[in-house]
Formats: sequence, structure tokens, C-alpha cells
Amino acid sequence: MSDSNQTAVTKAKQNFASGIKPIWCPGCGDFGVHAGIVKALQEIGVEKEKVAIVSGIGCSSSMPHPFSTYGVHSLHGRLLPVASGMKLANDDLTVIGTGGDGDGYGIGVGHLIHTARRNIDITYIVMNNEIYGLTTGQTSPTSLMGAKTKSTPFGSIENPENPVGIAISAGATYVARAFSGDPMHMATLIKNGILHKGFSIIDVFSPCVTFNNLNTYDWFRSRVYKLDQAGHDPSDKAKAMEKSFEAEANNWEKIPIGLFYKEEKPTYSSMDMTLQKGALINQPMPTKQQLGEIMEEYK
Repeated sequence: MSDSNQTAVTKAKQNFASGIKPIWCPGCGDFGVHAGIVKALQEIGVEKEKVAIVSGIGCSSSMPHPFSTYGVHSLHGRLLPVASGMKLANDDLTVIGTGGDGDGYGIGVGHLIHTARRNIDITYIVMNNEIYGLTTGQTSPTSLMGAKTKSTPFGSIENPENPVGIAISAGATYVARAFSGDPMHMATLIKNGILHKGFSIIDVFSPCVTFNNLNTYDWFRSRVYKLDQAGHDPSDKAKAMEKSFEAEANNWEKIPIGLFYKEEKPTYSSMDMTLQKGALINQPMPTKQQLGEIMEEYK
């Protein structure tokens, strides 16, 4: 076997395990997401030293811990600014953001919009269980109308957020939805999202088996269908937006999963004058004289 082939095999065999066990409840959909990320990274063949996983706060946000890659457990709703900074500083890194529906679609939804419109080349995986799991079962931004939770014992009176529609309209160039109960399909979407040059978001239905008794594995299995098998064209932005509202329009009886939208556009790094010279970590630090000249300009 040639050295190049041996290297490829070695990369593929990496298990990315840190030895730290996840703290999720038995049966949690996040276990499936973890396996999907591992499979995607193994198939791509990226070295663990070239991967950084960033999370916010919540059950799903402990995702970096079981990985032997670089990892940051950041602030509630603020994982995207941290991930963006890492990518802009070191473009050689494969940067993956992992969070939940409360973290990403509640306090962090503003960052989602601006990261999408800038087309930062990172992959954002949101484990959407339609409940606040870490705080033991309150409604989240994606809880369905009428959902009975600890904070809405008589049923939620709020319309759920449409993260797929928000991402498409904000300018994300790879927008997909997966179901952790279909791990092979999910892993493929994650892999293609990582390989895509631009901002990728994969909204993953990841059932909370402890606090969400409505949106269960069986509930999703009886409703989801794959967009690629239905002849959807992911290059058609208008159709993608239409599909993002389909589940709500039919009272969640039929829910599309798969790739909603994909577009090839220049990334933020490719258009920034400074970053066009290369990753910041590879550029020389300014001299004392240069810093002095910069400071003079602001007097």
C-alpha cells in the first residue's frame, strides 16, 4: 500500500474519541448526532488536529466533550461568534458548531441570521428536540402550538419558529434538515455540509426521551419523508422556502427532511482583503513601528 493510501486509511479509522462519556439520557437523539458527526469526519478523512467543535449551553452543547478534536464549550447562544472567529483566524480548521433549539433559535437566533448572511465557512448542527431539556422541560422556540410543558401546562399559545425558512432567507448557502432516527441519511447531510464552502446549517430532529412525550421517535417516523425522493430541486430558492413551511401548513402530518437549499457563493474569507493574504495565524505580526503608525491614524 502506498504512503498516501495508508495515510487515507489511518485518517478514516480515527474514532475521534476523547474518553469522556456523554451525559445524555439513555435514548437521547444526541447520541445519534454524535455518531453522525464521527461518521462524517471519518468519511471525509480530516485529521482530528484540523477540527474544532464549538458549542453553547444546553444538553446538546456538551457535544465537544467526547471528541478528541479541538473544542470550546462557549456561552449560551454565542457559539456562532466564537466559531466564526476561529474560522477567520485559521481557515485551515474544519469548524463545526453544535447546539440546541433553545440555544440557537432563542437567544442565539440573531447570530444565526448574521453568520448566514456573511456566508462564514462553518457547519452548524442544531439538535432540535422542541423542548428545553437541560432545564427539565419548558417550551422552546420550536415547541408546537398546544404543546403541554412545565411552562405551558395548558398548552403553548405561541407559533413555533421556522429555522429552515429563517436560514434560507438570511442567506445560508447549505440548508438541510435531518432526523437522528435515520442516522445514515443524517451523516450524509452532515458530511456534505462540512464539505460545502460556505455557511451550512443542519437542523436535526433529535428527540428528548425524558421531557418531550409528544415529538417522539415514532411520531417523527410516521411523518418524515425525504426531499430527494420527492424530486425536490435544492437549487430553487423559492421552492425551498415553500418546502420550509410545508409541515406547518399540513398541521405537522407530513414533514420534509433532507437538503432544502444549496448555493455556491463566495465565502466571507475569500472576499476579505486581509484574509485573502492567508489565514491570520500564518500572517506576520505587525511590528512596533507599524502598530504605532496605525495608532497615529486614529488621533
